[in-house]
Amino acid sequence: MERSDSGDVDVQASAYLQTDETHERDDGGEADHEIDDVGFTQNEQRKSEHQEEEFVEGKEFDAPAVGMEFESYDDGYNYYNCYANEVGFRVRVKNSWFKRRSKEKYGAVLCCSSQGFKRVNDANRVRKETRTGCPAMVRMRQVDSKRWRVLEVTLDHNHSLGYKSVKRTGTKRKCADSSLKLYKARVMDVGNSVIPNSAPKKQFQSSSSDVLNLRRGDSSAIYNYFCRMQLTNPNFFYLMDINDEGQLRNVFWADAFSRVSCSFFNDVVFIDNAYISGKFEIPLVTLVGVNHHGQTTLLGCGLLAGETVESYHWLLKAWFGVMKCSPQTIVTDRCKPLEAAVSQVFPRCHHRFSVAHIMRKVPEKLGGLVSYDGVRKAFTKAVYETLKVVDFEAAWGFMVHSFGVVDNEWLRSLYEDRARWAPVYLIDTFFAGLATCRPGESLSPFFERYVHKQTPLKEFLDKYELALHRKRREETLAELESLTLKTKCSFETQLSRVYTREMFKKFQVEVEEMYSCFSTTQVHVDGPLVIFLVKERVQGESNRREVRDFEVLYNRSVGEVRCICSCFYFYGYLCRHALCVLNFNGVEEIPLRYILPRWRKDYKRVHAADNGFVDGTDRVQRFDQLYKGALAVVEKGAVSLDRYKVAMQVLEQSLDRVHSVEEKQD
Repeated sequence: MERSDSGDVDVQASAYLQTDETHERDDGGEADHEIDDVGFTQNEQRKSEHQEEEFVEGKEFDAPAVGMEFESYDDGYNYYNCYANEVGFRVRVKNSWFKRRSKEKYGAVLCCSSQGFKRVNDANRVRKETRTGCPAMVRMRQVDSKRWRVLEVTLDHNHSLGYKSVKRTGTKRKCADSSLKLYKARVMDVGNSVIPNSAPKKQFQSSSSDVLNLRRGDSSAIYNYFCRMQLTNPNFFYLMDINDEGQLRNVFWADAFSRVSCSFFNDVVFIDNAYISGKFEIPLVTLVGVNHHGQTTLLGCGLLAGETVESYHWLLKAWFGVMKCSPQTIVTDRCKPLEAAVSQVFPRCHHRFSVAHIMRKVPEKLGGLVSYDGVRKAFTKAVYETLKVVDFEAAWGFMVHSFGVVDNEWLRSLYEDRARWAPVYLIDTFFAGLATCRPGESLSPFFERYVHKQTPLKEFLDKYELALHRKRREETLAELESLTLKTKCSFETQLSRVYTREMFKKFQVEVEEMYSCFSTTQVHVDGPLVIFLVKERVQGESNRREVRDFEVLYNRSVGEVRCICSCFYFYGYLCRHALCVLNFNGVEEIPLRYILPRWRKDYKRVHAADNGFVDGTDRVQRFDQLYKGALAVVEKGAVSLDRYKVAMQVLEQSLDRVHSVEEKQD
């Protein structure tokens, strides 16, 4: 099992890839200092000039691979030199990175001497041109253990090989096992295999659900991508599940933004397995939440070997292990293995099925019926137009008996699961908009515009960052847009000061639609409890206007209002019917219990402050808390030019103060 930080995840896998190390930038926060081809140090210059090391005849060196670790930079350099000597090319140092204050090296790129091309000024020299733009290279970086880890490898050359070094007397450096301490098994990509210390030609062919279905080269692409992400995203987390034959089985990852988003918005989670269940090229599963703008936000991703209880259990256990949160509600498609895994990992959560997913399957499951049109209309009416359980039961019974579909297996299984998906049964479950109760509404996949049926994995990895950037840009833009009042209703004015723009716009629709409710009548009184009947003109079949009745319970003593349509539980804000009852009773402000903190403009700042305790010994907790605080400054600072200037000044001052602490400690 390969993992990138210390989250406790109860997952079993091969021990040869176990590590607790994390790729990081330098701990002191020192800026990177890059040295290119021309400016490397004198020591490295001497290495480049004296590459004709003593060649140990008969010594075979395996090709460098992502995941190798060395005791020191010199060991890594020596290893690549010896490998190059055996294959037949020379090595030079392309780039080096040093910490600005300590001058300690922490990164390097070694390349073939034929990499790049001569400068124009050097073109007139008599020496023969030897550079061909060769892509062969190795990228290494120092990790927490102070060892040097190989993060990226390109083995292909674009020129003929055959150079062998001349033996030199007096050369001390030996390409012997004792001087090249390899601490970590190589990650060899053979189709879908991750095989330690094996020959590249060895392959495993398997169609079993115990193996991730990938093309050749995909395993290396995944691992290389994860390593690159950790260079730029220190709190990036990934986990690889390896089977007993060394083959890649399941993968999970989450970046720093997803981890912070999960700390804010973990109350309702949608597990989208549409890509794997739909037999897409990529067996992708996403975990999605809803942010304070009502927009979907990514909480983690996985690639699974198949739709099995074991794979789903591994994914959810990995997600829970790093996020350390238990959702109140989990929404999924109807999938027996996923259902079993959710019940095992999150036994106390409300597991519900997506109504939108069920409605999308109606043509597929019922399209072959002779009476399809009639069944579809009756089915839609039972799902969306019944407000009480007894009405749903009656409508369902009418449908199956009138159209002769009592024995339809799909409808039978839906009816058995009705308490998990039918809106009339879910009036006490909070969904934050991730489940719908209105016709035509659906939840789009998070990567909808970026993943298609035949999208290969390598292309998805290229688009992954672009998709996240655009999604997060939408969130930033939502902070900048202004609000416009459309009525003189006090409810609208009240929430315009509190809610984010996107959530306010959704609530604003309910305020405007109060005018379609033309009658509010008191029908029953029981002490402080009063039941009202609100009549609303709605658009029915064939665009005909019809009147529907909505019962609203109002408790005057505690300011509680509850409509039978359950808009508040499905979407997180009061409906037009409840607003009419409050208005009828002379209430001018919405009770605070119905103004959810998760929709407030200042939710992230307040939530971060409320959860400010950090275990000083836990670097991950420190990072998460600092990230939350900095993110709040960024979001508020982007609203206007004046705020931007203040935010930049604050950030610069903060960085200077952090550096001053560092200097005192030195």
